[in-house]
Amino acid sequence: MVLNYIWTAFFLTAFAIATVKLVFLGDFGVFPAIIDATFASSKTAFEISLGLTGVLSLWLGIMKIGERGGVVSLLARALSPVFARLFPDIPKGHPVTGSIFMNIAANMLGLDNAATPLGLKAMEQLQELNPRKDTASNPMIMFLVLNTSGLTIIPVSIMVYRAQLGAAQPTDIFIPILLATFFSTLAGIVVTSAYQRINLLNRTLLLTLGGMCLAVALVIWGFGQMDRATMDRASTTTANILLAGIITGFIVAGMRKRINVYDAFIEGAKEGFHTAVRIIPYLVAILVGIGVFRASGAMDLLVGGVRAAVEGLGGDSDFVGALPTALMKPLSGSGARGMMVDAMTTYGADSFVGRLSCVFQGSTDTTFYILAVYFGSVGVRHTRHAVACGLLADLAGVLAAIAICYLFFQG
Repeated sequence: MVLNYIWTAFFLTAFAIATVKLVFLGDFGVFPAIIDATFASSKTAFEISLGLTGVLSLWLGIMKIGERGGVVSLLARALSPVFARLFPDIPKGHPVTGSIFMNIAANMLGLDNAATPLGLKAMEQLQELNPRKDTASNPMIMFLVLNTSGLTIIPVSIMVYRAQLGAAQPTDIFIPILLATFFSTLAGIVVTSAYQRINLLNRTLLLTLGGMCLAVALVIWGFGQMDRATMDRASTTTANILLAGIITGFIVAGMRKRINVYDAFIEGAKEGFHTAVRIIPYLVAILVGIGVFRASGAMDLLVGGVRAAVEGLGGDSDFVGALPTALMKPLSGSGARGMMVDAMTTYGADSFVGRLSCVFQGSTDTTFYILAVYFGSVGVRHTRHAVACGLLADLAGVLAAIAICYLFFQG
């Protein structure tokens, strides 16, 4: 229901602004720009779905091998003490906990192509446990918030963009991103737990969250000892080795169980193809809405209003130039990436705005995109508190990014 209101608001706001521009400013190009955006966004949505088909087929095939080989159930048993508290409605030892773990691990390593099919697989398994098929369940919402909070340990792609645009030290945003995304994830867990009345003050969760804090500190320390070239090589190599290890481990586990690995892969790959087809209309809807909103100039008006408000209150408005990235990130990953590149091109890769836009890009994930794709893949229409929790996690990440960048890069 919330997505319905937001999607409708995109169009109504865009056409209202376009009408004002045409009538009062004589801007005859605004409506052609909006229509061009609708066609371009529709094409982009289809191309994304088409591009996902192969990746979905591959990873759902691998997941089917892992499921039949017992790897997923093994992960489920290992994680059950923690997941039983964060996801109390999931039966103990259910295979979906293994799928959730694999998705979160892929996100943390920046393996977007692997994370999406793993997440869709987890969502399908959660839908099997859902008593109301058109309404998001509590475990679905907690899982979605963990995705939208965007916990990332190795932001390889952002560092590559900075290097391409001439940053003197492309990795200088590594620690700020790690800190900001951690606060975003932590806020998402706390807010969703409050909505769902999950008690976080128990030994298991306190030890887990404490361990996460220690792990983050160790990663920061370890990578902080490396130069840029070593850090890039170590992070990329680690991600690739882990990815190859997952594929090999699943196949070996299937062989040990004496299952037909090839047939299991084909069965899972077929599911990937059907899933890619199902998400096309949802992608078209959300990307067209975003494209219209951008083409009308609504985003520019929003940012200008924020700048005027901050300066009117006597605040430092240096961060406002990077806000388009933060505002676009919940809507579109590619759109936010474009905003980030534009900020670095306009202000400089080593400017405060350029660096802050990179931290915005890495601190959260594409909330509305994830909601549209994941819920759309299983036919969920009523999202309940998923949007509110996801956006609050995003807000925490944005605020943390601003504070951290002022600490690291200003003054």
